[in-house]
Amino acid sequence: MVELSGFVYRCSAGETFDKVALNIYDHEKYAADLMNANPGYVRRAVFQGDEVLSLPVVEIPENENENEYTPSTAPWKTC
Repeated sequence: MVELSGFVYRCSAGETFDKVALNIYDHEKYAADLMNANPGYVRRAVFQGDEVLSLPVVEIPENENENEYTPSTAPWKTC
């Protein structure tokens, strides 16, 4: 199992949570984890650039099955 994070990420114009998740964690499914760690940006569909996101620690199993992953509560359900 690999643990990633504890760092921040500066967004470029046009990026989205799912694109950042793909770049950092190698899969878009971690976008909900990014959103939970950055509630101030949840209502933005596309970043303007220079937003600084906190990157949460996520555990990525070495042989994960895509259907087994359950992210933490989706942030848009708590707003």
